[in-house]
Amino acid sequence: MKKQALVGMSGGVDSSVAAYLVREAGYDVTGATMRLFDNETIGITDRTCCSLSSIEDACAVANKLGIGYVVYDMRPDFRCTVIDRFVSAYENGMTPNPCVACNKYLKFDRLYDLGANDLLQDKSDVTACESGFPPLSIATGHYAIIEESPSGRYMLRKGKDPGKDQSYFLYDLTQEQLARTLFPLGSLTKTEVREIAEAQGLVTAKKRESQDICFIPGGDYASFICGYTGKTYPPGDFVSADGTVMGTHKGIINYTIGQRKGLGLALKKPAYVLELDTAGNRVILGDNEDLFTRELTADNFNWVSMPMPEGSIRASARIRYRHKEAPAEIIPLSDDSVKIVFDEPQRAITRGQSVVVYDGEYVIGGGIIK
Repeated sequence: MKKQALVGMSGGVDSSVAAYLVREAGYDVTGATMRLFDNETIGITDRTCCSLSSIEDACAVANKLGIGYVVYDMRPDFRCTVIDRFVSAYENGMTPNPCVACNKYLKFDRLYDLGANDLLQDKSDVTACESGFPPLSIATGHYAIIEESPSGRYMLRKGKDPGKDQSYFLYDLTQEQLARTLFPLGSLTKTEVREIAEAQGLVTAKKRESQDICFIPGGDYASFICGYTGKTYPPGDFVSADGTVMGTHKGIINYTIGQRKGLGLALKKPAYVLELDTAGNRVILGDNEDLFTRELTADNFNWVSMPMPEGSIRASARIRYRHKEAPAEIIPLSDDSVKIVFDEPQRAITRGQSVVVYDGEYVIGGGIIK
């Protein structure tokens, strides 16, 4: 029985090279692009990840590699599990990370189910087979590494390229998902990936990559939310920590913790967003020093490379993707919640963001900051 792999192809160079490497590893490969939205629905005019033009690029790469290719219409799923969650979080004063939700619910769950339904003849068991490998694997262009420990637990490790490591976005994957997942780029650098793409003559070899959220290519999330919901978000008061009114804000969805620029206030000294009071429609401002705290709690915590410990452990934690990891004590509160106490105060810990805990190169787990 030949190993089968469904490769998520976004139309970028990373997923293109992932498809090539999986094919070279001896898999029977099918490329799959998730159609997540209509360009006109979200105002895309550029060649961004998951846009219609990217589908054309992914199809061209699949043809070049001689592999099967399919497009799955996942627009309703994406709207429900990613966009609606994103909008609701901002409306409730949180700053979400939609890539984490997309990975958990779509790329490594819904996409797998669709592929298994199409590609597997025996659909009674899609997790294991007598030959010792999953009958279907999911492969993506993420820069991360999966290892199996001597105990049989699957462990998530940082990618080789520190500038591209994406383990932060993958902390919510289950053991079952990790067992059937391939990250062929994990041991490569971005430069090496582009070199492979050029050597194979892939049309995506020199394609630039977007740093924006895929459905908000310009980064103006407040305008997107207003256009998506059709709502207007009323102005309210900027207030100091003691309740003194300092001015009028433009709607609470326009602000996030730690923000200084764009407040539109003429004050004697810089002011920073400390808190979003959605019930009172107030934005609380203060000094930069007021943003530093040592503790947080996180819910929906997923233990990845180790089972939940019986007591507290020492590790390092990252409170946002580009934040430097910091030493901390990790204290389990329940099966899916933790308290994290940092050795040193951290700046702008933000509700809705993911906190990810590391032991050196390995992801211990992660959750949503409460």
